[in-house]
Amino acid sequence: MRTFPTLFCLASLLAAVSTVHAGPPAKAATPAYSLLKKYDVGGLGGWDYLLADAKSGHLFVSRGDRALVVNMADGTLAATIAGTEGIHGFALAPELGQGYTSNGRADSVTVFDLATLKPVGTIAVGGRNPDAILYDHASKHLFTFNGRSKDVSVIDPQTQKVLATIAVGGKPEFAASDENGRVYFNIEDTSELGVIDTRSNTLVAKWKLKDCEDPSGLALDAAHRRVFSVCQNRRMVVTDAASGKFVASVAIGNGPDAAAYDAERGIVFSSNGEDGSLTVVKQIDADHYTVAQTLPTETSARTLALDPESHRVYLAAAKFGAKPAATPEQPHPRAPVLEGSFKILVVGDSAAQ
Repeated sequence: MRTFPTLFCLASLLAAVSTVHAGPPAKAATPAYSLLKKYDVGGLGGWDYLLADAKSGHLFVSRGDRALVVNMADGTLAATIAGTEGIHGFALAPELGQGYTSNGRADSVTVFDLATLKPVGTIAVGGRNPDAILYDHASKHLFTFNGRSKDVSVIDPQTQKVLATIAVGGKPEFAASDENGRVYFNIEDTSELGVIDTRSNTLVAKWKLKDCEDPSGLALDAAHRRVFSVCQNRRMVVTDAASGKFVASVAIGNGPDAAAYDAERGIVFSSNGEDGSLTVVKQIDADHYTVAQTLPTETSARTLALDPESHRVYLAAAKFGAKPAATPEQPHPRAPVLEGSFKILVVGDSAAQ
């Protein structure tokens, strides 16, 4: 983590006011975050990404072979979307009235109606093991990031046809769009940041991530063109989205798998499942960052979703049983989630409650 003397930080903040190139002005003081609630969801199965939709008040939760739609206000279950084998993530297209899931084992996308929360279609992505998924509002296209085939599928959700398949030379992980012609995504096994031009549907850059091993979660500050990648060597790396240049590296917890950026507060979050922590990183300006808080969560709470309106962070966690013995058919077995132990953790500013 970079540290700066007090006088240097003060000078940097003054310079940000007087020059147009110094980055965003300093945000208000960082609130103290705390664990506000725990929602006992239960059920069987693992999980992956979460997505918070402030408009509907729904939290979308992946659960192995189904999607759970949870009311963020009280933790009650609004709906279950079945038929999503190996579900990883979610994308929403409110202007189309549709949501989408990436189904890793089925190599498909499930289309569901945002009003009824019922499935209305399935799209074969062409690639293998679609993991991250996003809807780009500028191009009105859907992107799936396919881990096993090491490519990205570009889909027209209105025709439900694959428009392009983009080889990326590694395992693509989480992604974000600047809604202005660029999609950024981590490449986990090569520790790179990939860039797609959404107008031509081509890979236009791959930048090596300095001080980063096996990047997974990613968040984007589109206004100031900064990409945040969380890495397995317990670093969050900040990259200039225009040039690919290294900007900063910040210490985070162990086992990160998701990140989120609160633009209004100038805060980046990293959820760290191995040590059960949420790292709260303060953006001093576009080029300078510091850890404001390390909040204990629960071991296994590795993915998160941010509600930008309430500024609350939602994390998933569970208890695990003993790992089964390896077999020729399953050489790398996973410990099973204990039935009934799955929960959603709600983190927020306790002073605002």
